Order: sequence, then structure tokens, then C-alpha cells
Amino acid sequence: MAEQRPEHEQEPAPGGAVERAQPPLDPEQLRQFQQFQQFQDFLRFQEAQGSGQLVPTQQPGSPVPPPPPGGQLQVATPPSPPAPRIRAPRWAKRLAGKVLSAILFLIVLAIGGKLAYDHFFPPPKEDLPAAITGGGTYHANKILSAEPYEAVRKVYQQIAQNRPDLACGYFDIPVQQKFALDLGAADCRDAVGRLKAQVTDVNAYAESLPSYLSGNPGATTLTIDSCDFPITGGPALGVFTVSKVDKGQWLITDHRPGPARCPSPTVSGTPSR
Repeated sequence: MAEQRPEHEQEPAPGGAVERAQPPLDPEQLRQFQQFQQFQDFLRFQEAQGSGQLVPTQQPGSPVPPPPPGGQLQVATPPSPPAPRIRAPRWAKRLAGKVLSAILFLIVLAIGGKLAYDHFFPPPKEDLPAAITGGGTYHANKILSAEPYEAVRKVYQQIAQNRPDLACGYFDIPVQQKFALDLGAADCRDAVGRLKAQVTDVNAYAESLPSYLSGNPGATTLTIDSCDFPITGGPALGVFTVSKVDKGQWLITDHRPGPARCPSPTVSGTPSR
């Protein structure tokens, strides 16, 4: 008669060993077993970090590796949102636009006014001296006076206005130094500065010679003595020799000293010879 075994017993394995089936774990044992697995995973994670091995990147909000048994579950802190931009109010933008437009308008207006003034009121070319325009440029350009007496009157006028560059420009270049030496000055500019200091009436001195006088027709050289005219408001400048040069212009080509205070002319406003 066959021997009956309990249901939970099995046939012995070859070799005589008998394997018994493990009874199922109750819920408390299962929970402890899972915690133990989590603890092992946590230890492996720490070892990987300590050895510098690549650790999977965690996404924001994802849980960190499982904590040891009894620990709390940690969640990565999400990144803070960027600070909002501060926008300027609309009225400030409109005001800045109006200010910029006004500045641009003023710049354009100033440039246009300067161009218009230069167009309608160009500087007189006859006042440009030879010293400024390169010396001797009267051969190609009209930069000197068209009348002999006007050439000398311009010297008085520019001295009264303290313009040595223009006053000296009506002399031929070698005569500029002779004019200065005749007046006891180092150079032409120095002579103009000394004469300007003696001027007491700018307007009267500037018009010492009348501008309406003209030379003898056909003459190319003319001698003009300052004492033939009522020089007032400053010293007389001596005797000038003016010569007609290119393009009908008159250039002072010689000078002789004369008295600083002249006697009254024989006929006022008319040369004596």
C-alpha cells in the first residue's frame, strides 16, 4: 500500500535531498524586503557619485534616488522663473520720440540756415590778401582792388579793424617788410598792431581816403601821398606807390615814410598832384 505524503511535501530530488517549497511572504515581510532593495539601490547610487561615474540626469520635479529605509522621499526643486522685464510706460516713449524729432529738426534748420546765408551773403573776394591765397595768385584771380586809391584806403580800413592779414595782403610781398621798417616795426603784422593801438576813431580812420577817386586813365603806376587827404582818427601812413597788375587790379609796389600828423591839405578830399 503506497505511503501517502502531505500535500506540501514533494518527491525527493536525485541524491536524496528534499526541497521544500517556501511559504509565501506576508505583507509586512514584503514591505521590508522592498525597503531593503531600495536601500541597496541607494548605496549603489552613492558609490557611483563618489567614483565620478556618469549618473543619469534627473529632470526637474523627478524624485531623487530612493532614500534609505525609514527616510523621506526627496523631490528636486524646480528652477525659479526668470525675472520679468521692466517696460517703460507709453508716455515716456512718446516723450523721448518727440524730443529726438525736435533735436533733428533744429540740426536740419541750422544747416539749412547756414547754407542759405552763405548763398545770399558770400564773403567778398576782394578782401582776401595775397598772403592768405598763396601769394601772387592775383595773376589768375581778382583778389585786389580795381582802383588805385581804393587799394590804399583798404589798408587804412583793415588797420582800423585790426586785420593784419588783410592789411598786409594789399602790399607786394617784398614791400610788406619795407612798410614795417618805415614805421619802425619788426614785420608787417607788428606794424599793423602798433598802428591799431594809435587809432582813436575807427570809422573816421577807415574812411581816410574817399572811395570814389580813380586814377588817371591809361596810367599803370600812381603815387598816393597820405598827406593829400584829411587823415583823422589815427596816424598817417606815408607815401604809397601802386601799380596796375593782371586783370586790372592795383597792388602796392613801394612805400616811403611820411609824417604821422599831416598839415591840412590844400583842397579837402582832392590830391595835390
